[in-house]
Amino acid sequence: MTTLLLNTLAGLSLTLVSFLTIASKPLITFPTVENNLAYSKVAELPFSTADAKISYGPNPQQYALFWEARVAGQVVKRPLVVLIHGGCWLSAYDIQHTYALSTGLAQAGFNVWSVEYRRTGDLGGGWPSTYDDIKAGILASAQYKNEEFELANSVLVGHSAGGHLALLAGGAMSELKGVIGLAAINDIEEYARGSNSCQTVTKDFMGGMPKDKPQQYILANPSRQPLHLTTVLLQGTQDNIVPAFNLEKLNRTVIMLDGVGHFDWIHPGSEAFKTLTFYLNELSK
Repeated sequence: MTTLLLNTLAGLSLTLVSFLTIASKPLITFPTVENNLAYSKVAELPFSTADAKISYGPNPQQYALFWEARVAGQVVKRPLVVLIHGGCWLSAYDIQHTYALSTGLAQAGFNVWSVEYRRTGDLGGGWPSTYDDIKAGILASAQYKNEEFELANSVLVGHSAGGHLALLAGGAMSELKGVIGLAAINDIEEYARGSNSCQTVTKDFMGGMPKDKPQQYILANPSRQPLHLTTVLLQGTQDNIVPAFNLEKLNRTVIMLDGVGHFDWIHPGSEAFKTLTFYLNELSK
């Protein structure tokens, strides 16, 4: 499947929609925060605009934003972070809520390729089209800038529902250097049976409940699909949006942070963000 997508992308002329001058961008200072943040604390954060917007398909939602790595105001060369945002797979939560995360990662010295994709509520969104978008968006990163960024030197990072998609894509793309799941939905069958606001819309994303579409849920379940050999799962003990479902059974590295909530991972001023950058540096060696 990966080879087919690569062949398809090879004939696709990626469209550079915009490019902004990097040198003129000021560094952003992010406040240091306590654990277990509310979403509002992330939504109000400042951010730097992306350096480029690149289309990887004909749909308006099929694009990626690129932030070039910066340290102390200087452009630097580091491995690529391919970022998949979360938001319950819903069109109501788009790429914008991770602008600050992308900014923070770029200022920590990482190039960032943040993928937007069709979601529930978008024309063509839902399983499996959303997953197809993710794979195409990842592969498009290897075509950018005259193929400067190789998949073998790219780390896939996904938060929440984006973590679910990242775990699946990472398992299908062994070429990647590694995968990091941030509060990732690792068992979509169990998740669909839950009662919180994000769990209850799983049926909309999947087009039914596990009893209605058992085979599709198996295909969409990271816990029942192969994972990338270098997968790290970062989870907080105070996460009431994505509970940890039998993470030890995945046979991958699991880091549980005491007191950390769901949105800490996407705030560059949090302890969780420091943990993320530590493991990105480890995987980037």
